[in-house]
Amino acid sequence: MYFRIDDEVKVISGADKGHVGKILKIDRVKKKVVVEGAGRVWKHVRRSQKNPQGGRLNKEMPISASNVMLIDPTTNSPTRIGVRYLDDGSKERFAKKSGAGLGVISPARAAYASKK
Repeated sequence: MYFRIDDEVKVISGADKGHVGKILKIDRVKKKVVVEGAGRVWKHVRRSQKNPQGGRLNKEMPISASNVMLIDPTTNSPTRIGVRYLDDGSKERFAKKSGAGLGVISPARAAYASKK
């Protein structure tokens, strides 16, 4: 799962299909993401020190990472994410549809540098 917080994603299945928003939180163990404005539910809370009024809170719930696709920054359409090594041996994410780089995720390592 190569998502990062603040990535722009589109929900591709479920009740919020078609919704576009930013990733707010990632749970890599459960393979779930919280997308801004998607998966909203009413949570009933009782009165407490933190919430003296009580009542209902509207909040985003996690959705499966397989139900979202990254928005390609160049074509502005959903795309899959790939990983490749650059010539200096660093690893970067890229959009499979356009080939555009999405940022380095690992520093340069001599073992993966091209031997040109």
